[in-house]
Amino acid sequence: MKTVARTALGFVVAAAGATAVSLAASPSASAAPSLCPALPGQSSSTTSCSAESGPTGLALAITDNGGKATSTADNFAGPAAIALGPGATVTMTGDRAGLAIGIAGAGGEVVVDGKNGPTCKGPAFAGDFQTFKGCMS
Repeated sequence: MKTVARTALGFVVAAAGATAVSLAASPSASAAPSLCPALPGQSSSTTSCSAESGPTGLALAITDNGGKATSTADNFAGPAAIALGPGATVTMTGDRAGLAIGIAGAGGEVVVDGKNGPTCKGPAFAGDFQTFKGCMS
């Protein structure tokens, strides 16, 4: 089981790194992005993001320029929520083994509940390996 957790952590860290690189290249970002990582049994929060992980989950939430993101995880889940721009919201719940990512742009919304397929509104993308479903709008 440790291999599953390490693999999930690797994917979450890779997604966060790719997002950080794209945010660094963006000239419109006025402040540093908010980062909320949560390793097993931890929680992390700021005014715009929060992440909470049970004893066997990995959660990550990243926001920038007015976005709001929340991520909760357990049961070997690894959800990553990324909200970029004013009015962007991403809500991720991981309750099954698998990775999930949700990215919303300004005015977009992503919801992943880990049981049903993800929903996307506005400029948004989600991929969920808990349900093997995704969305893009």
